[in-house]
Amino acid sequence: MGPRAGSSGKEFPVPEVRRAERRAVGPGRVNLIGDHTDYNQGLALPMAIGLGVTVRFTPSTDGRVSVTSTALGPGPELPLDLPAERAAVGRIEPAWARLTGAMVAVSRPVGGGAVQIDATLPIGAGLSSSAALAVALAEVFGVGGDPEAVAALCQRAEHLAGVPVGALDPLICAGGRRGHALLIDFSTMATRQTPMPEEAEVVVVDSGQQRTLRTSAYAARRAECEAAAAVIGPLGRADTADLARLSGPVLRARARHVVTECLRVRSCAEALATGDLAGAGALMTESHQSLSGDFAVSTPVVDSLAEDLASRPGVLGARMTGAGFGGCVVALCRPGAVDPASLPTPAWRVRPADGTVARRG
Repeated sequence: MGPRAGSSGKEFPVPEVRRAERRAVGPGRVNLIGDHTDYNQGLALPMAIGLGVTVRFTPSTDGRVSVTSTALGPGPELPLDLPAERAAVGRIEPAWARLTGAMVAVSRPVGGGAVQIDATLPIGAGLSSSAALAVALAEVFGVGGDPEAVAALCQRAEHLAGVPVGALDPLICAGGRRGHALLIDFSTMATRQTPMPEEAEVVVVDSGQQRTLRTSAYAARRAECEAAAAVIGPLGRADTADLARLSGPVLRARARHVVTECLRVRSCAEALATGDLAGAGALMTESHQSLSGDFAVSTPVVDSLAEDLASRPGVLGARMTGAGFGGCVVALCRPGAVDPASLPTPAWRVRPADGTVARRG
């Protein structure tokens, strides 16, 4: 806006109107049941939670995106024309800013600005801090569309940043709904909101073992599943009879987890929908045993925590949640069964929350 004439006829400059800051909160997620099923065309039952990542974006005219994290400090200035290529994103330093760079590359915001990242969600605890960040960035960068479209874009960004995640995390962080878990069928990308009983309490406990997907055996597990799928087809659509066609004990065990986990997910969703908390909890405990044994993604520390929680009065079931190799355990409880403040590691009582798409209105 240029100068305008005042009542005296003299021109005076009119200050530029500052473009409004945009703010978005990406929720974290806890997966009630169904891990390592998303990239196998299987089923999962996650819910978005109130802990999350807040992104503030203040637009500017300098044609670059600067990045700052309250927890991690200043980051780089990123060009708006950053190539959507792994090599280009992989050169971004510090490494924690690569996902933001990847989101710039795939979402192509119309102008530059300053990104400020804050979080109540613990990093490395297995509650999907990276997907929470990605969906929040999608919102402030002006990405529209339904949860499936947002999730696909965020998944692509994670792959550019060097982490071959499935669609589960960004889909629930974008598509969650308050009071519900989300039953996802990854063979069709169909979803169904599953009401959580009011009397159900979900407690998430940090094991104290921090991990990242980049440094864990996550990629190795994906490769093993791909090898098994080359013989029997997508594991999420196979059945137990197909397992006999796998000759090696390792691939058979990996496939057995996925096949049986999908059966548990469907049964757990039905149990929650009918208020059968005991049945849902028992399935969660069985899921942990399969993740620890057949899929080998637990640790002694996580196993011990899950066993301790499951043994407490009023706790109906407990399991590791997320990709494994550390992170958190989720427990399904009767009201008041577990006091998070009494535990030796950080713990939270969480409720199902809205994802970024539901928060637009």
